[in-house]
Amino acid sequence: MKTTAFHKYHVAAGAKMAEFAGYDMPIEFTGINDEHMTVRQGAGVFDVSHMGEIWVKGPRAYDLLQHITTNDVARLYPGKVQYSCMPNGRGGIVDDILVYKFSDEKYMLCVNAANIDKDWAHICREGEAFGMRPGVELENASDNICQLAVQGPLAMRIVQRMVDHPVEEMTYYTFEQTKVAGCDAILSITGYTGAGGCEIYAYNADADRLWAALWEAGKEFGLKNIGLGARDTLRLEKGFCLYGNDIDDTTSPLEAGLGWITKFVDGKNFIDRDRMERLKAEGVKRKLVGFKLIDRGIPRHGYPLKTAEGVEIGHVTSGTMSPCLKVGIGLGYVAAEYAAVGTVIAVEVRGRLLRAEVVKYPFV
Repeated sequence: MKTTAFHKYHVAAGAKMAEFAGYDMPIEFTGINDEHMTVRQGAGVFDVSHMGEIWVKGPRAYDLLQHITTNDVARLYPGKVQYSCMPNGRGGIVDDILVYKFSDEKYMLCVNAANIDKDWAHICREGEAFGMRPGVELENASDNICQLAVQGPLAMRIVQRMVDHPVEEMTYYTFEQTKVAGCDAILSITGYTGAGGCEIYAYNADADRLWAALWEAGKEFGLKNIGLGARDTLRLEKGFCLYGNDIDDTTSPLEAGLGWITKFVDGKNFIDRDRMERLKAEGVKRKLVGFKLIDRGIPRHGYPLKTAEGVEIGHVTSGTMSPCLKVGIGLGYVAAEYAAVGTVIAVEVRGRLLRAEVVKYPFV
């Protein structure tokens, strides 16, 4: 099992550790609810070094990315980040990713930890037609880079103390190459919690220096360690998809409510474009919806979604007891005719039908 450059600090802090995407990762420190509310109200730090980083460089970098991603790379400028996904040629999704533009001939992709090998193989395979070669124009730098996500309303006040120029007002979905605590880093503002904050990418060799500086800067702001358990509840409250739960190789971005990152612009002949245009014209048969339980209970991944009369119409993809709302919330696919906001459906929990209402997300 792999470990991140910060692993020893999690063990020393007494984290509950478990395998995730091939890494020994911290799941919780003081408890999911406590960590969740720390991020919503203050500041917390996540070790997300298990995420992957893939460089795409050279004169045909743009052409390749326009081919393998659904969003319009033409909209990017140096310092801009874009949320996108890679279609698999069968109507599903290889992965959802972040695309960082450094220049017309240099981009970085941040990919999901569990998909690094799959994504790398896919990009290399598709890159052949563009003359893009592994180790030359394409580089999998995942094992050389660590990443910390500092999240919460106080996060940028902490990080500002580690940077020698103003960064607190950086725009959402932008990034800078800069020094953080004297380390060469990429500072980006994307976030997977909806609570504000940033991500710091650095070399593994600088991990100890970065970690020490962060905790020194965060001392007076009550910075806390946060595990992957709270990361999941935080992202779910904001309705952010999790690959492997809400989207995967069998789900279309249009079914998943990701039409906003699926751009049918002139000249962008991305993988599966014809298939997705037909699906958009004909209408999807199922949709990913958010729902909130009316009855007391907790929805979980895989639970059946049914009509009030008990007819199965879909399944839960993500569910939890919302730490902020104190009610069960979830995401799930339902037949399109049951996807309208306000529709009352049911979640089957251990043989019982619990009433739920389809709602617009984010939940908080």
